[in-house]
Amino acid sequence: MTTHPEPQRFNLLLIGQAGRLTYEAVLLLASLRANAPDFEGRVFVAEPAEGPLWEKSPSMHNKNARALIEKLGGEVIPFECHHFGEAYPNGNKIEALLTLPEGEPFLFLDTDTLITGDLAHVPFDFEKPGASLKVEGTWPIPPLYGPGYAGIWKALYDRFGLDFETSLDLSQPDEYWRRYLYFNAGFFFYKCPRLFGERYLEYSLSIRDDTPEELASQKLTPWLDQIALPLVIHSFGGGRDALPQGLMDGTITCHYRLLPLLYAREADHVVQTLEEVAAPNEIKRVLKQYDPFKFMIYHGRGQKARALFDRNKLPRKEQAIRNQLRRNGYWMR
Repeated sequence: MTTHPEPQRFNLLLIGQAGRLTYEAVLLLASLRANAPDFEGRVFVAEPAEGPLWEKSPSMHNKNARALIEKLGGEVIPFECHHFGEAYPNGNKIEALLTLPEGEPFLFLDTDTLITGDLAHVPFDFEKPGASLKVEGTWPIPPLYGPGYAGIWKALYDRFGLDFETSLDLSQPDEYWRRYLYFNAGFFFYKCPRLFGERYLEYSLSIRDDTPEELASQKLTPWLDQIALPLVIHSFGGGRDALPQGLMDGTITCHYRLLPLLYAREADHVVQTLEEVAAPNEIKRVLKQYDPFKFMIYHGRGQKARALFDRNKLPRKEQAIRNQLRRNGYWMR
């Protein structure tokens, strides 16, 4: 495994919010402390403040969970939602970037991420941004009579004055989705959160509020953050080769999305990590207050769900895994 001889120092950003994200943040921090002993950066748990874009308060209401997040080293910081809010909560990751210390390198992680190795030794080049390549071809869905992938993506690159041709993976065939730069927004990194956040916000609002004609047939929800992300990364000189393969979304992190999916498809070391970091009483007391964690981890339903699947012969499509979990009564979110 390629590593730096010395651990890197950078800030972590995750979103803390009422409900599922509260408990995922606890689990993420517990796994960080257990498995990344050399990580010395600050961990910002950004919490959306009440405001007109939220029908109910989005704050973390569980006082015990909040106290545990802080005990595990999370710094809870509020931020105002001016552009997205309840209508598009994925936008939290965009607006929260503007609250981090300017000029300090950062890594954003979705809260549904487990740390399974020493994060401080991942060789991030913070001058060259990157993001998760654990992605399916979810967007765009080209209409029958066009435009195709190239026409849709080129319209976006042209909108922001970016060079479309240099973003292409020419080893992939024309009009195949992998030819075009596309990321999962489950993690991304750069040298400055303000630079990245301001551009991410600018591009996202432009696409949403003044949608290019070529995107007229395309759904922007829930994909807006993943539509804008490759444009932002390309604009700062980053790309799909920003990190060695096999570390993020591999031996160092697992973006599990939902616990039933983790038990169904992830490697044994991920399940072992999950159950070990969730075992201490102070962690268990909090996580048991959220039913999917209570039943999947502590009541053994996760292991029963896992027994339904052969990890060497998983269905190609995630939807098929979800359907099998539902049929057997193990789907919880």
